[in-house]
Amino acid sequence: MSTFKPRDWGSHAPYIAPGYKSTILRGPTQAPLAIKSGLSEGTGPRFAPASVRKLDFDLTKNGITNGEPLGERIVVHGKVMDTDGRPQPDILVEVWQANAAGRYVHKVDQHDAPLDPNFRGSGRCMTDANGNYVFYTIKPGAYPWGNHFNAWRPNHIHLSLFGPGFATRLVTQMYFPGDPLLELDPIFLETQDASARERLISKFSIEKTEEGFALGYQFDIVLRGRNATPMED
Repeated sequence: MSTFKPRDWGSHAPYIAPGYKSTILRGPTQAPLAIKSGLSEGTGPRFAPASVRKLDFDLTKNGITNGEPLGERIVVHGKVMDTDGRPQPDILVEVWQANAAGRYVHKVDQHDAPLDPNFRGSGRCMTDANGNYVFYTIKPGAYPWGNHFNAWRPNHIHLSLFGPGFATRLVTQMYFPGDPLLELDPIFLETQDASARERLISKFSIEKTEEGFALGYQFDIVLRGRNATPMED
């Protein structure tokens, strides 16, 4: 059975962040209790490559109905690692995002921007034997949200990971380098450690860029420890 080291909360955002208004209503007001992991946390769930369909990893193709999706194609590579930097194979990585115009395929999203009939904005993949993952997508657009006056979310992609046990699950967001909205975004800034915030920003990679097709970005993910990728609250 796997054992898990305690989470280093200094790498993560607080449950309640006044600048991020909805956390005031949903954040817990009592200190969380540390529960010792048992058999169920260390032995499941387990996912296999057969859980992923052929085009799940390619968001530029898995939503096509009558043409190519609009926007800038990108390819995102990364490695999933544990607390000690060991690669984690057979991790299910799920992604979801807005389209190039900043609109989600969801009935709650009423942003006055067009939907793309050829882009559904979600997919998944598995890490290989060396912990590596890859997916193709369209670079998401920024969009307004009602947190404060003239509030806009930076370009970002949501990621959810499921490893060999419930204790390894992580939900996070990947941002893009050089985005001017990062310094104005309460969700990004609620991670108070500046070095931890940097771990949320992907790195442009000319080596991963595919000539004539897609720009490459690298986003490595550490599940726990002092170098952990910050989680959503």
